[in-house]
Amino acid sequence: MNALWQHYVFRRGAEVPDMWDRMYSERRINNSPVRLLYIAGRGFDVRAQAVMSKFVHSLSESGCQVSKAELLLVNITGYQLSEELKQQTELNAEALSKAFASIGATKVLSQLVDDNDDDISATTALRLSTERVLAEVTDQTDIILDVSSLPRIAYLSLMLGLLHRLIPDKTVENPLLAGGVNLQVVVAEDAKLDGQIRSEDPSNDLVLIPGYAGALRIESVKHWPLVWFPVLGENRIGQLQKVMDSDVIPALAEICPALPHPSRNPRRGDQLLMEYRTPLFDAPLTPVTNILYAHESHPFEAYRQLLGAMRRYLKSMRIMGGCHLVVTPLASKLITLGAGLACFEMKPAAAADDYGVAIPYAEPTRYVAVAQQLLESKPEVSVLILTGESYGVARSGHVEAGSSLTEPGSLAVVQGSED
Repeated sequence: MNALWQHYVFRRGAEVPDMWDRMYSERRINNSPVRLLYIAGRGFDVRAQAVMSKFVHSLSESGCQVSKAELLLVNITGYQLSEELKQQTELNAEALSKAFASIGATKVLSQLVDDNDDDISATTALRLSTERVLAEVTDQTDIILDVSSLPRIAYLSLMLGLLHRLIPDKTVENPLLAGGVNLQVVVAEDAKLDGQIRSEDPSNDLVLIPGYAGALRIESVKHWPLVWFPVLGENRIGQLQKVMDSDVIPALAEICPALPHPSRNPRRGDQLLMEYRTPLFDAPLTPVTNILYAHESHPFEAYRQLLGAMRRYLKSMRIMGGCHLVVTPLASKLITLGAGLACFEMKPAAAADDYGVAIPYAEPTRYVAVAQQLLESKPEVSVLILTGESYGVARSGHVEAGSSLTEPGSLAVVQGSED
């Protein structure tokens, strides 16, 4: 069975402005106006400015007509931050609005996670808040989700919500065309800095990504065996332990940790093995043969690696009546995005299917970072195009594995290798 993103568009570094230049120059030539919704976080991570400045410059220089453009800044509250990081949040929001002003207006949306209503669970609050963001999706031709300054639980929920909105049926012919709506996920990635930003004091109330929890709550299938894929990153032991200690992960769960490899730091995987040795390998005796490797800097390869593992476990466990596939993302942004895409593809089409997919997460209540490290970071901008015009002919003809073809806007849509 082919992967949904058997062909994909992924650019990073110097390739990103070039891709945007060609994409929007083609829109000018075809006299195709752009109606843009740009979603970003109103957070302290200044890396979002690097993405914004590059995008606005490319769009402006292309000369294409922008008939409508709105920057939606999602205001995140409920976290304990130092005064330094609070000040950095205000400066970052001001800089983002100023950079976007040349093409459109800014709208600030109140917090994604409600921290004031004790009667609403964290999962329900996340679902309601995500729906508020999705309500802003109307007649846009282009949607950009910048995850650089959004918490992990927020950008995963938004990305998956947008994908379900644009691809309501994954079985139709060429579902990634999505009516021509271009969904881009952009990120200024610095895996080293992500490891230095500490997430502390995880909440006791686990958060389940909306739409990825149902099977865990159905009594008739609670006997299914469970396979847990914790996708590991630095300084996340507290969050991992909260998920392990919950009733979501049974004592007899099959545990398959995912480590970043290849990585810029060739010893990163070994260091994570040592960091997580006690909770993952000493206590439950997780076999080292269960370890998966996810590409640190290539989300589509990470997606394919995790997707392949999920499919293999499902195939082998169907003889037992079904299974639960559970993913807990704790890694840097690009791997987390790849894990989210694998969960989207694996999500059952009907409640009667013999498996379920869930994404439980222990949201931290406090972030600790050094503002100077944020300012000194030299991130690499990456772009994933998940739907839209680039996939218009990606599936229309035979393409040899590993080859590429030229799409509208001169975008190379690359076919990944088989699992």
